Amino acid sequence: MSVPTNPPEVYVVAGRRTPQLKAQGKPGPFHASDLAHAAARHLLLGLDLPPDRIDEVILGCVAPGPDEANIARVVALRLGLSERVPAWTVQRNCASGMQAIDSAAQSIRSGRSQIVLAGGTEAMSHHPVLLNELMVAWLAQWTRARSLGQRGRLLTQLSARHLKPIIGLLRGLTDPVVGINMGQTAEELATRFDIDREAMDRYALRSHRRLAQAMEEGIF
Repeated sequence: MSVPTNPPEVYVVAGRRTPQLKAQGKPGPFHASDLAHAAARHLLLGLDLPPDRIDEVILGCVAPGPDEANIARVVALRLGLSERVPAWTVQRNCASGMQAIDSAAQSIRSGRSQIVLAGGTEAMSHHPVLLNELMVAWLAQWTRARSLGQRGRLLTQLSARHLKPIIGLLRGLTDPVVGINMGQTAEELATRFDIDREAMDRYALRSHRRLAQAMEEGIF
């Protein structure tokens, strides 16, 4: 992507977010596209910005549902944006939303867009529960079976092992290279660099205070 000799300044004009809910042990009432649509709609109404002023939509999402794979496109259309407006989704695990904002800034600096709707969305309770490989192989045999006898023999092979699910959320949060999940990684880093809970709390408090001060001073 070429950048103009004098690229324009890029500003985050406004932002909105939805409330966070505690995990209930079951799928929540909203999908990721619902959450993004609600936040974006409120944002546009607050800015009095008509949808036709938006040049591009970029959303970060770790695990969009199978019926909203390009979740940015789904949200853009639900907001009433034209089909001609580019809308695309980025995935960079926990940094997906930040990557969307960075990509939006690059799009503006390149001169491709002037106003970009960007952010991140996730509905972790809707991450899929998957069939294990044993069950997938069994289903493949079932679809190839042509006679009642063949299907009967396959039914006798079906066992509890076939029904053991793969929790998509846990699999997705586990690094396939080193075999540990994000929580374990955090513990490993805290131990390696001698970071205790008190230090973490001080860092978090300082971050929140800086944000509050920036908002009070109108910086953000």
